[in-house]
Amino acid sequence: MTFPLNAPMFDLLVLSVIAEADTYGYQISQIIKRAANTKDSTLYPVLRRLQEQHFLETYDQQYQGRNRKYYTITEEGRRCQEELSREWERYKTIIDDIVKGGSEK
Repeated sequence: MTFPLNAPMFDLLVLSVIAEADTYGYQISQIIKRAANTKDSTLYPVLRRLQEQHFLETYDQQYQGRNRKYYTITEEGRRCQEELSREWERYKTIIDDIVKGGSEK
């Protein structure tokens, strides 16, 4: 994709993916790659920061004889995701209006 992801958009995408279902890092990165060509290593500092902000929690689960770390969204994380979603909708509406030739202020 041509448009880069900024930190709030990356947070929104990560929280939205995890809000749908508990998941692990590699799976999250593959979903986000649909929107931006990011490296897998970019994701882990974001996950760590969201954990430190109490938006995510983790748990381990066995998968093919190894532990896999899963991320789950907290209530606080869900509120943040909802607020970021509302902000994205407002922003997207303005951008769409401008791109489609609108002059609405």
